[in-house]
Amino acid sequence: MDKKFNWLAPLAAALLVACVGWWADWEIRQAMQQELANDLRGIRDADVTSLEIWMADQKRLAAMLAEEPRLRTLASQLLTLSYTEGGSRPLAASVSRQLIFGDRLQQRLSSLGYRLAQLVNTNFVVVLDSGHNRIGEKVAEELQPKYAELFSSSEAIVIPPFKIKLVENPGWARGRPGGRPPGQARELTVMQVATPIKDTNNVTCGALVLVINPDVEFTRLLSVARSGESGETFAFDSEGVLISRSRFDKQLKELGLLENSTNASSALTLRLSDPGGDLTEGYQMDTNGVRPLMRMIGQALEGGSGLTVEPFRDYRGVPVIGAWNWLPKYGFGVGTKIDAHEAYRTLRMLRGVFVILFLLLVLASLGVLLFSYRQVLLSRRFSEAQLKARKLGQYQLVEKIGEGGMGVVYKAHHALLRRETALKLLPPHLADAPAVQRFEREVRLTCQLTHPNTIQVYDYGRTPEGIFYYAMEYLDGLTLADLVIRYGPQPEGRVIFLLRQICESLGEAHALGLVHRDIKPSNIFVCDRGGLPDMVKVLDFGLVKTFGGTPAMEDAADIVGTPSYMSPEAVEDPALVDARSDLYSLGAVGYFLLTGQRVFNAETLAQIRQLRLTGTPTWPGARIGKPLCPHLEALVMRCLDRDPARRPQSTRDLLECLESSPQAADWTAARRTQWWTTHRDLISQMHQTESSPLERASAVDVEVTGRTP
Repeated sequence: MDKKFNWLAPLAAALLVACVGWWADWEIRQAMQQELANDLRGIRDADVTSLEIWMADQKRLAAMLAEEPRLRTLASQLLTLSYTEGGSRPLAASVSRQLIFGDRLQQRLSSLGYRLAQLVNTNFVVVLDSGHNRIGEKVAEELQPKYAELFSSSEAIVIPPFKIKLVENPGWARGRPGGRPPGQARELTVMQVATPIKDTNNVTCGALVLVINPDVEFTRLLSVARSGESGETFAFDSEGVLISRSRFDKQLKELGLLENSTNASSALTLRLSDPGGDLTEGYQMDTNGVRPLMRMIGQALEGGSGLTVEPFRDYRGVPVIGAWNWLPKYGFGVGTKIDAHEAYRTLRMLRGVFVILFLLLVLASLGVLLFSYRQVLLSRRFSEAQLKARKLGQYQLVEKIGEGGMGVVYKAHHALLRRETALKLLPPHLADAPAVQRFEREVRLTCQLTHPNTIQVYDYGRTPEGIFYYAMEYLDGLTLADLVIRYGPQPEGRVIFLLRQICESLGEAHALGLVHRDIKPSNIFVCDRGGLPDMVKVLDFGLVKTFGGTPAMEDAADIVGTPSYMSPEAVEDPALVDARSDLYSLGAVGYFLLTGQRVFNAETLAQIRQLRLTGTPTWPGARIGKPLCPHLEALVMRCLDRDPARRPQSTRDLLECLESSPQAADWTAARRTQWWTTHRDLISQMHQTESSPLERASAVDVEVTGRTP
């Protein structure tokens, strides 16, 4: 490999590491996500199975109690008594005492882990309450459909956690350590398991209801299996409300999602909604709007089970991943989740290692690149010093006056002819085959042109060191771009005078079947030469294309030129470019000279091209806000017509129109001489101030930036 490409090796290695790292990251992420999915699925299924087994046990235990002969006999007596008859009340009270105290019902319930027991008849009326004074009350309306299902199916049911307000029985309150004063109401979170009670005819006459403290069994079961340090399994109802206690109750109080009191619980209080941002990181939640449910809750309520390993926000706003299952048989769902930060910790560590390796290789590549660039600079400076110290054939190099993508331009002195020339060199490091071909083509085509308004080429050759060069006339002046930038829009008479000379130069090229393709202000030089002030020289024939016949290989239909001055056909179909395309560009130059602005102002190449194809130029006078010669203004706009057929068809046509303009004679020889007399010294000082030997740029520099081949 060439030494100048040594810096590519570490860069290629860095690119290879990046590709391998991307592939490894993808593979590891896929494997990790699969593993996480399996873990979440396993925890969810284990928790659901545990709950189902526990609820089945509760129903079986309740059924066993209901089948005990004495309890069944006493319970059926209570359930069949009519409470509308006053005489039934003493009997009911007597049976209740026998059931509660004689059979030690409450004592047995406590040993089995139940809070209390109730008997509910088929009219949904509580006829026995072992712990609270609710005899004669009806069960809550929202629970009645579940009891109706039990009475019709004679199958035990489990009712998920719900809240009730109760007044404690004095005896029960005294039996509870720390119990509330008798008769004081309080709110409880309870679950129920209910099983049918059948009379002697084996007909369901009511239900035995066992009341469960959900925090003792239900929530505890959900907290047994969880993933990682931040994992949590919970249950929720059809409204998306948490029905088990969150393991983050303390944090929820700090975040303001729960009341900051000792007895406050998230169960049946917290709606599992997405706050819109991470509350633990200081995000301020909008408390006015209705927030959507967490993604997993919303999908669970649509039915079935699922999981996702793509992070979503939980009720704290923390990014998590999770799995869920809706249990239609019981009317609630179960979800399990883990913080995404913990779940993907290993992946982040691996990514960090790959990033460090990649950055190290990039730094190594940049180091080699800087070293190579420094070597190239030293080599160039050494070459320049060699060139400056010796003659190049008959040419004594004086100073560098320009540099572009296609070579370096020096001011030189011919030893025998004793005249100043501009010497364009193609150094060896730029002399690949396409560059040499284009360099030679530029010389060959320019040599065919002899018009005084076209820059003249004197000589061409190659040194023993492999440096291609050609000599052309040395010009002392400024480009039309510099002219407008420094002195503003030009008088109409001067514009006509300059455009006529450009037409003369292009007329010779067009007659030979050549189109310039890069007419623009920076490629047109104006100077005081041979006693002729304001003399124009057309530069840079490096993009010349043949037309009117079969194009040469180098004239392939590529989009070339400077976008701001290209004709529409040069953008749409470069193969259609002909002499009229140069006249479009010449119209754009005239527009620039009259207004000091380009035809279209756009920031990107794509915008310029689009405006060139579809936009309509603003007339020059309207652009600068003052009237201009109608004849000249209309002629410029005619040159800028998108249809080549409506433009002047040749340089001769355009030249005749310019000569017939009312201002054609305004820019007299006396005015031209006076202008150059006034500004010649200032222009020379400008060049001296802006440059130094081997660094100064001048308008002879062949500009290649800002145009596209």
